[in-house]
Amino acid sequence: MWQLQGEPTVLITLAHIFNHFAPLMCKVYLVEDVLMNFLLSILEQGGAVEAHPLIQQLLDLMWLLMEDYEVHECLKQLLMSLLRAYRFSPIIPDLGLQIHYLRLTIAVLKHEKSRKYLLNNVLFDLLRSVVFFYIKSPLRVEEAGLQELIPTTWWPNRFTKEGKESKEVKEESAEERLRRRAYDRGCQRLKKRIEVVEELQVQILKLLLNNKDRGGGEASRYIFLNKFRKFLQENASNRGNLTVLCPPEYMVCFLHRLISTLRCYWDGHKAKAPAALNSEEAYVPPQLFYNGKVDYFDLQRLGGLLSHLKKTLKDDLALKANILIDPAELQAVTMDDLDEDEESATSTAQRPVAALAIGGALARPSWLSSPTLGRANRFLSTAAVSLMNPRRSLGTLEKMKARTLSVEQRTEDDRAAGEPGCVRALVMAALVTAALVLAQAVWAGEVSPEAVEGSHGNEGLLLGRPPEEPEQSITENSLLEILDGIVMMYNLSVHQQLGKMVGVSDDVNEYALALKDTEEKISRCPKRRRDIYEELVKSQKVFSEKLNHLSRRLAWINVTIYSKEKMQDIYWLLRVCIRTIEHGDRTGSLFAFMPEFYLSVAMNSYSALKNYFSPVHSMEELPGYEETLTRLAAILAKHFADSRIVGTDIRDSLMQALASYVCYPHSLRAVERIPEEQRISMMRNLLAPYEQRPWAQTNWILVRLWRGCGFGYRYTRLPHLLKTKPEDANLPSLQKPCPSTLLQRHMADLLCSDCDMAPSFLNSVLNQLNWAFSEFIGMIQEIQQAAERLERNFVDSRQLKVCATCFDLSVSLLRVLEMTVTLAPEIFLDWSRPSSELLLRRLAQLLNQVLNRVTAERNLFDRVVNLRLPGLESVDHYPILVAVTGILVRLLMDTDFQGAKRATAVLLADPCFQLCSIQYLLGHAEPSALAATPPSADKRHFSLHTYTDYISQEELAKVERMLGHLSEESKQAAASMLVSPCLVCTQPRNQQSCGEGRGRVPFLWWSGGTRHASSDGDLGGFSLGSRGAGFAQAAWLGHTLHSPASCVPSALLNATCTHFSMPGSWNHWELATQGGGVAALLHSGHVGVRAGWENSPGQRLVWPNLGCEVRLGVPR
Repeated sequence: MWQLQGEPTVLITLAHIFNHFAPLMCKVYLVEDVLMNFLLSILEQGGAVEAHPLIQQLLDLMWLLMEDYEVHECLKQLLMSLLRAYRFSPIIPDLGLQIHYLRLTIAVLKHEKSRKYLLNNVLFDLLRSVVFFYIKSPLRVEEAGLQELIPTTWWPNRFTKEGKESKEVKEESAEERLRRRAYDRGCQRLKKRIEVVEELQVQILKLLLNNKDRGGGEASRYIFLNKFRKFLQENASNRGNLTVLCPPEYMVCFLHRLISTLRCYWDGHKAKAPAALNSEEAYVPPQLFYNGKVDYFDLQRLGGLLSHLKKTLKDDLALKANILIDPAELQAVTMDDLDEDEESATSTAQRPVAALAIGGALARPSWLSSPTLGRANRFLSTAAVSLMNPRRSLGTLEKMKARTLSVEQRTEDDRAAGEPGCVRALVMAALVTAALVLAQAVWAGEVSPEAVEGSHGNEGLLLGRPPEEPEQSITENSLLEILDGIVMMYNLSVHQQLGKMVGVSDDVNEYALALKDTEEKISRCPKRRRDIYEELVKSQKVFSEKLNHLSRRLAWINVTIYSKEKMQDIYWLLRVCIRTIEHGDRTGSLFAFMPEFYLSVAMNSYSALKNYFSPVHSMEELPGYEETLTRLAAILAKHFADSRIVGTDIRDSLMQALASYVCYPHSLRAVERIPEEQRISMMRNLLAPYEQRPWAQTNWILVRLWRGCGFGYRYTRLPHLLKTKPEDANLPSLQKPCPSTLLQRHMADLLCSDCDMAPSFLNSVLNQLNWAFSEFIGMIQEIQQAAERLERNFVDSRQLKVCATCFDLSVSLLRVLEMTVTLAPEIFLDWSRPSSELLLRRLAQLLNQVLNRVTAERNLFDRVVNLRLPGLESVDHYPILVAVTGILVRLLMDTDFQGAKRATAVLLADPCFQLCSIQYLLGHAEPSALAATPPSADKRHFSLHTYTDYISQEELAKVERMLGHLSEESKQAAASMLVSPCLVCTQPRNQQSCGEGRGRVPFLWWSGGTRHASSDGDLGGFSLGSRGAGFAQAAWLGHTLHSPASCVPSALLNATCTHFSMPGSWNHWELATQGGGVAALLHSGHVGVRAGWENSPGQRLVWPNLGCEVRLGVPR
C-alpha cells in the first residue's frame, strides 16, 4: 500500500499505535475534539480536497489495523460530529465554517469503503444526512454579516393600498436607481458566497451517486437508491410523526442539489451514449408505474388502488405490455397488503418463461438470450423464489422493494427472518452458481460487463414497454428511479415550503406601504402640531429599521430559495412531469396506473413559478415558456373530466387548476392555442349537466370566460369593496377580466347544434340557481332574527361564510344564464324547439322571484345588507341586480321582434312579476313606500345611474327603454284582463263574491280596475300581496279566488305579504307581514285569518286536516 511496500517495520509500529488508540477513537468526545480537529487542520492548508491524500491514507490504515466494529463506531461518531458542527455553527459573512465542515465530509466520503459503510448504516439510518444539503437562514442579520455584504437596502414601491400593482408606472428617481443598483450588487456578492457552499453539497451527492466504484460489492449509487426510497417512504407514510419527518426547509435544498447532480450524471451518460436523451428531454417512462419494479408504497394511483387496477386492467396489461397477472396473486391481496407492489414469485416460476408478471417476477432481459446465460437466468430465478417464498411479514418501514443485493447482505436478512440453514445454503449455492455462469459468459464475450446493470438492482426496470413508447434508450435505469423520487419529494413538502417563504416578500410590501403612508402624513402634518409630527417621525424610524432588516433577509431568501437557478430547477421539473403525463396518456387505459402526485406536481410547480418566484424573476424569461403553457393547458383541458381518473381530490385539483388557468391572460391564451378538437371537448365537458357532480368550479370557469362581456361585468372588485384591502390581491378571482370569445363561440355552437345538451344543461343551471338562492334567503332570515333579538347573541362565522357562498353561487349562475341568453338566444326564444318555451317560463319565474326579494325597500335583504356583517362583504345589491338586468336586456332589447314579444308575454304572465321591481333598478321608489316612511338623509336608494364607472351609457339607455316597454305592455295586459271572465265563476271580473270558490280571498285593486292573477298551469306556487287600498289577491292551482274589500283584515292594510317557495314543494311555505303582524293561511282554496300573531315572528302553526306546516309572522 501507498509507499509502505517492503516496510514491515512501519506497519508493525502502526499496528501497535492503533492497538492503543483504537478504543479511544470510539469515544464521541475524543472524536469530536481531537480527531475531527486533526482532520480539519489537514485541510486548512488550502487547495482542493484531492491535494490532501493524507486523510485517505489514514482511513486506509484504520480499515487495515482496527477491528471492523471500531472503524464503524469511529466513522459514525465522526460523521455525527461533522453534522452537528455544520448544523449549529454560526453563519459568518464568508460562510467559512460551513465550507470547512463540508470539505472534510467530502474527504471522508471519497474513501470508497468508508462511503459504502456510511451509506449502508449511518447517513440515512442514524442521522439526517439531508442536513448537509441545507443552508440555514441567519436568525439575525448581524449574525451573517449581511450589513457588510449589503450596506445599501432597497425595496419596491409599486403596490397600492389595496395590494395591487400600481397602474401608473412612475419614473424611477436617480437616488432610487442608485440604491437599487447598490442593493443588487450586494445580492450578487451574497450569491457568489452561497454558490460555493452549494457546489460543495453537489460534490457530496456526486460521491453518493457514484456507480463506478473500483471495489467489489454493490455500487454506492444503488445503496443510495435503497436508502433514498426508504427515506421517501418514511416521509410519505408518517406525515403525522414529526420525529421521523424531514423538515421541509431541508427538503427544498436537498431537492435542488439532487436535481443538479442528476442532470450532471444524465448528460454525462448522454455523452457516452449518443442515442440516449439529454436531461432537457427527461421523463419517466410509463412502464415504471405498472411493472412493479418501483415501489410507490400506499400512494394513490389515478385509477384507484393498485389491487383494483390489477384486477380490472389485467387484460390490457397482457395485451399492451405483455404482462400476465396470476389469478392466485390477485386472490392473495389483502387489505393489509395493498401498499405492496411485489407479489409472490412462486406462481411466476410455474408459468412459461415468456410470461412476465407484476411484482416479484424476474423477467428475461434481452442480454439473456444465449444458452449459457439462460442457465444463469434459471439459477437466478430459483434463488429469487427461495428468497421470497415463504414470505415473511414486513414492518411498516420495511415494506420496500426487494432488490438484488449482495450475497452477504441478503443472507443477513434471511438470517434475521429465521429461515432454515438448508434454505440459506440452497440460496447461496444458487447465487454462487449463477455468478460463475455469468462470469463465464462475460469471459466468453457473450455479454459486456456494462450490460449487466441488473446485478446492481435495476434489472427489468423498463420491462412491459407499451407499443406507444419508443424503443429509444432514455438514460441509465438508476437515474430514472432517482428522477421518479425527485418528483415524489417535491410533492411531499417542497411546494408547501416554497409558498411559506413568500411571506417575507409580503411583509416587505406591507411595511413599504406603511412607510409611504407615514411619509405622506408627515408632509401634510401642520407645523403647530409638534406632538403629532414627533409620533409620525418615530413611526417612520421604526418602519425604516424594519424594512432594512427585512430587505437584507429577503436578499438571503431570494438567493437560497428564489434565485434564477432554483427557478430553472422547478421549471425543469414541470417539463419532466408534462412529458411523463403525455407519454402515460398515450398508453390508453394503462394511464390509470400513474401515481396521482405526477399531476399534482405539474400543477403545483406551475403555480410556484407563477406566484412564488415573481416578481424577482419572470416566468416569461424561461426557454420554451409559451410551448410549456400550451402543453400544460392541454393536459388540464383533457384530464379534468377524464374517466380514467377516479380520485375525488385529484379531480377537484384539476378543476381548480383549470379555473385558475383561465383567470390570467397569458394562460388563457395558452388554452386557446390547444388543438380545436381538444377545446371543443373541454367545452362539452363543461356544459355537462350539473347534477351528480361537483359543479361550482365548472360554473366558475364558464363565468371567467364570460367576465368582461356581461352587463356591468367589467369590474375586478365589487364597487362597495374598493376602499377595503383584500386579503390576497393575487387570488384568481381578483384578476382583471379577460374573456375568451373563441371559447364562447365553441359554447354557442355546442348549445345550438346539440338538441339534448342545451335543455339538460340549462335545467341543471336553473335547478342549482333555485337551490342556491333559496338557501341564501333562508339563511339571511335566520341571521336577521338573531340580529334583532334583545339578548346578547353571536352569529356563527361559518354560517355567514356559507351564506355568502350561496349568494356568490347565485350571482355566478345568473351570469352563466346571461352568457347563454347572449350567445344562443334561440334556445329560449325559438319555440320550434321542444323545450324552449318551458325554459323561458322557468327563467322568467326565477328572475321575478329574485327581483321581488332583492328590490323591495326595507325588506329582509335590504336590512341584512345594511348590517355589513363581517363575512357577508360580497352580499350587495349591485352584483345580483346587474346580472338579472343583463338577462332581461338580452331577452327584451337585444333580440328580434318575435323573440322580444314572446319574452315579454311570458314575463308579464308570471304571477310574481311586479313592475316596481324594474323601476327599482333605476332608482324609482314606490309611492306607497315613500309615504310609509319619512325620508332619511342617510338612506340612499339603489340606482344603476350611480355606477357610471361600471355601466356604460349605452347599457343604461337599454334599461330605460326596457322599463318603458314593460310599463306599456303591463298597462295593455291590465286593460285586457278587465273584460276577461273569472276562471272560477265565469262572470266578469268585479267586486262581487265568487260563489264557486271554496274560500274567500281578497283581490287586488290595480290602476282603477280589478286584476285577477293566475299561475297559468304552474301548480307549484302562489303569491299573496296588497297595494294601496289594501286589497289582496291570491292565485293557486290555476284558480283565482276573490272577495269584496270587507273580507280584507284591517291588519293587512298597507302591508306587503309575499311568498317564495321551491318548485314542487306544495306542503310548506312562508307568509311574511309588515306592520300589524297578522298573517293569513292559504292552502288548497282554504283561507283563514288568525289574530294574535303580532310581533311573534317565526312561530309555526299546523292547519287542521291539511297536514302542512305554515310559518307565520316572519318579517321580510
